[in-house]
Amino acid sequence: MAAIEEVANSTRLAVDEAKAAAGGDEQLEYDMMEKGLGTFGCAEFMQCILVSLAMFFDAQQSFISIYTDDYPSWHCTDFTTCSPGSNICNIPKSSWSWDGPIHKTVVSQWGLECASDFVIGLPQSCFFIGCLLGSFLLATLADTSLGRKNMLILSCLAMSVTSIIIVFSTNVWIYSAFKFLIGFWRSTIGTCVLVLLTEKVSTEWRFTVGIVEYFCFTIGYMSLPGIAYVNRFSSWKANYIWTSIPAIVYSIIAYIFVTESPRWLLMQGRQEEAIAMLKGVSAAENGVDLTASLLKAPPPPKASIFQLYSSIAELFERSWALKRMVAIMVLGIGIGMVYFGMPLAVGNLGFDIYLAVVFNALMEFPSCVATYFLENCRRKPSILVFSVASGVCCVMCVLVGSGLQEVKVGLALISFFSACTAYNVFLIYIIELFPTSVRNTTTSLVRQAIVFGNIFSPFLISAGRKNDFFSYGVFGIVIMASCITLLGLPETRGQALCDTMDQQEKKEHSPV
Repeated sequence: MAAIEEVANSTRLAVDEAKAAAGGDEQLEYDMMEKGLGTFGCAEFMQCILVSLAMFFDAQQSFISIYTDDYPSWHCTDFTTCSPGSNICNIPKSSWSWDGPIHKTVVSQWGLECASDFVIGLPQSCFFIGCLLGSFLLATLADTSLGRKNMLILSCLAMSVTSIIIVFSTNVWIYSAFKFLIGFWRSTIGTCVLVLLTEKVSTEWRFTVGIVEYFCFTIGYMSLPGIAYVNRFSSWKANYIWTSIPAIVYSIIAYIFVTESPRWLLMQGRQEEAIAMLKGVSAAENGVDLTASLLKAPPPPKASIFQLYSSIAELFERSWALKRMVAIMVLGIGIGMVYFGMPLAVGNLGFDIYLAVVFNALMEFPSCVATYFLENCRRKPSILVFSVASGVCCVMCVLVGSGLQEVKVGLALISFFSACTAYNVFLIYIIELFPTSVRNTTTSLVRQAIVFGNIFSPFLISAGRKNDFFSYGVFGIVIMASCITLLGLPETRGQALCDTMDQQEKKEHSPV
């Protein structure tokens, strides 16, 4: 009984904001949540899988343009005016033809073979612009009114519905507008999945659930070559339909079975729901009655329409948080540009586009394994080593050129593997840098920075068809330069998550 009473007292301290503001012991608060979420059984594993599945569909929409927006191969039909090395923009239209159906990609269907790099890269660039705007307008709602679960389901469902509607596009401009909307709605999926997963487990399992998310994203990415290959003689529209309908079904299932973050519920004053969830996780197994202590905590005031974006103000009113955000956003631009840019640039390798994507996707698996073994390693050195390795391989791709295609493909794969590993550790690092009250917002802001860098990637990739420096060279330089910001960031390995900005500040200023 004495042990049970001690745990209950710790729980009471964790949710009593008034006592915490008056100088309560934050370590007891950490201990309460760690004990409440301490076990990881079958039910918790199923929740982890169900939440992470959203990344499967997120990956498909992120990289589907590899096939739908591809520049198809062609062949001569009249060798008197055409040769395999000809520029099709300088020869009669009647002297050449596309390999496969004319509606295979948007480039062939709408006659964009001689369009500028801007027009060819516009759809995917609009996708990233939509991601940028959506992250700003939607993500903070997951910290305030909607919560992690509702925001995740809304984003996944709206993304999927828009992905079906896009098949009615009649030109590249309407198509680009729909790509913008798809990017807008999918912008918060990755953020909500990562935050929801890590807030529902203790520190011991934080890295493990993150790897499950990465694994689902990898499977989604790897599914694209199979879907595209099956539909290689069909319209680009078939790829959107095949990826959208399962995502809609998933959204309905997730709405029924996924549970909300207990940390977020407590921050919103919804103690009864948090009690039920904590009991369902492990408190009942431990014989701890959390009800009486949790209900004594005064609920925070409900957010008004003017307070929905208050987490941004809370974040930037402190100088240390502002400096940290700037540093982590710059780092995100570099890592994200290679992580998303390399798969989109596989068409520039001069290699079979189906095998190239399969090889790229296969690199995600050893990356997940490497990330798992990096759990007990320091975050900053891990990110630095893999980011620099990725940048060096990118630059070497330019130096090798197309003369040694096998070597170039190998370097590109190593670069992508390194970028994947750095990106995986980087996402966990973001979660550990900021408290619950602003965690979804900060994670989203960093993802905005990642997306901002990728807005220019489609144009660089299009220009890279003529000169590798504009794609691989720029990618390598940017990711290596961004690592300088690691010097101003703290190490977070093994530290418990904080719930408020005051807790975070006190923890970092307390003597070790």
